[in-house]
Amino acid sequence: MTEPATPRRLFIAGVKATLPLQIGVIPFALITGTALVTAGLPIWIAHAFSIVVFAGAAQLAMVELISQHAAVGVIVLTALLINLRFMMYSAAIAPYLRHTGNGLRAFAAYLLTDQAYAISMVHYDQNEAEPLQHWYYFGSALTLWTVWQLGTSAGIYLGATLPASWSLDFAIPLTFLGLVFPLIRNRPGILAAAVAGVGAVIGHGLPYNMGFLAAVLVGAAAAVFAEGKLGDEVRDDS
Repeated sequence: MTEPATPRRLFIAGVKATLPLQIGVIPFALITGTALVTAGLPIWIAHAFSIVVFAGAAQLAMVELISQHAAVGVIVLTALLINLRFMMYSAAIAPYLRHTGNGLRAFAAYLLTDQAYAISMVHYDQNEAEPLQHWYYFGSALTLWTVWQLGTSAGIYLGATLPASWSLDFAIPLTFLGLVFPLIRNRPGILAAAVAGVGAVIGHGLPYNMGFLAAVLVGAAAAVFAEGKLGDEVRDDS
């Protein structure tokens, strides 16, 4: 007999589902924390930066721009462009947070990451909808937030002492690959992943992590195109 879902059980399930991903999150956080102080930011600003701008790719791009003394407007615009994908994530995950109040939904938006989104969506696809399901998301998202803050703090204080031979950056793409595969369930998804992967490789050398944004955009466009073509084929066959 299946145990009834409770906030505590769902929260703990979200925590447990997120733990294997920390093998990639921790190195990413260490690299980001190191980059913050290497760019010349005071320690307290580096900590505040990591808390306020809770988005690794955007943080690294902003740090690079700060070190080059770019205009504030350019820095903010770059961060907004890189984080555009969170608008798509928010639209997809919003129905599962409809039982929460405005304050909790705002907190959920702040905690949203690639990992929390992917883990939660896989869970929601495999389990029947229930009013308490948002607790699974918060278990996942809060775990990621906590580990990220601890990791960036370690990078801020210890980053310069970490040996380059550890190749910490190698673990980051492996984590994202582990997130992508469970979400690929149809032909549009396969096409989107393939096109985005090729786009990421081609755009790898672009400054300020803009290759990442380009990959997201071309992948999304490929998925929309594939969905449209499949819809046309279904209508033609009917």
